[in-house]
Amino acid sequence: MGRVSSPRTPSDAATNPSPANVYSERLYVPAWWWLAGAVVTGVLGYEISLAAHGSLWSIAGYVIVALLIAWLLWSMGRIRIRVTADGELIADKATLPRSVIDRAASVPPSAKSAALGRQLDPAAYLMHRAWVKSMVLLVLDDPDDPTPYWLVSTRHPEQVLAALDLVDARHRPAPKQTEQD
Repeated sequence: MGRVSSPRTPSDAATNPSPANVYSERLYVPAWWWLAGAVVTGVLGYEISLAAHGSLWSIAGYVIVALLIAWLLWSMGRIRIRVTADGELIADKATLPRSVIDRAASVPPSAKSAALGRQLDPAAYLMHRAWVKSMVLLVLDDPDDPTPYWLVSTRHPEQVLAALDLVDARHRPAPKQTEQD
């Protein structure tokens, strides 16, 4: 994947500030996962307190398990999808310039399993999160890059495609008209 770039270092950020985002989305885990994490914390903390026989480890078990589960859920939901004003798609730490995208499509939830199943090319770049139901498919036209396409999870595929200026003209909403006096 010749187009995947490394993240910017602090020295790069001082000389080359990141351009403004046209679109930005964070792929948080669902809220009910935090509730499930609280239940798991309670169950595992109780198991630790039973094994500790009322010692200091009884309370420490709850705290340690809660911190581990909170860190796990936070780290799973910190992925960002951005489209910069320069026309680059940034999916977590990978960058894709608009100039190498040939065509694009929205992958609805009903077609997601097919796109990730038998039809998936092993050379494709995949940034998938199971709790996000829809994706965008970005087909590349870059002879120097062996990656045929990108599949990126997003909750708002049409907004990502619009930010990249890849929405087909017949699917664009009509501009709002204002009344003039």
